[in-house]
Order: sequence, then structure tokens, then C-alpha cells
Amino acid sequence: MLSRLLKAKIHRCVVTQAELHYEGSCAIDGTLLDLAGIREYEEIHIWNVTNGKRFTTYAIRGEEGSGIISVNGGAAHQADVGDLLIIATFGDFSNAEADAHKPRLVYANPNNTVNHTANCIPVQVA
Repeated sequence: MLSRLLKAKIHRCVVTQAELHYEGSCAIDGTLLDLAGIREYEEIHIWNVTNGKRFTTYAIRGEEGSGIISVNGGAAHQADVGDLLIIATFGDFSNAEADAHKPRLVYANPNNTVNHTANCIPVQVA
């Protein structure tokens, strides 16, 4: 049996562009993609922290070091420039793989540079 687990997350990146008439996708700064281990054309889940909307699209590579987070095509209706996003991918893992799995977590600064990386989410306290 396989378990679906969080594979990677880019946390609190900021939308820099929303291009309704661009071919659908989300362009992500290549530096962030590489650190998170997200592949070009991989399905991504986007959770808009600013407005609560959630949607799915695919990643395309943006220029490294540019800070670009561009929500494109119909998904541009789901995000505005300046919105905070969480971008996540999931993978299917066998029990043995799941036991050893650690997600790749990238925490972004407001200019979409890397604040820090991690491989676990801290325990939430009451």
C-alpha cells in the first residue's frame, strides 16, 4: 500500500505577477524550484494564504534569482500580485519509503529569496 505524503513546500512566497493570458502554469524562481526539488511541469498545489483560495496547476521554471512567482492562465483569477502563497507537491511512498521520508521545505522571504530550509515542520503546541 502507498501513502501520499508532502514531498516539498515553498512556504510564504509572494505573487509577483498574475498573467491571465499566459499559457497556464505557475512560474517559480529556478532557485526555489531547485531547493524544493520541484520538477518543471510537476503538479503543484497552491494555497493562497491571503484570500484562502486553493488550486492546482503545474510548475514552470522562472529565471534563477529573479524572485518570480507568476500565477498564469485561468489560475490568475485565484491570486493577485502581493498575495502570500504556499506551494506544495506530494508523492506516493511505500511504507518503508514513508518511514524514512523527509520533505524538502523552503521558507521564503518577502522578496522570494530563501530565508531558510528544513526537512520537518515543528510540533504545534497548544
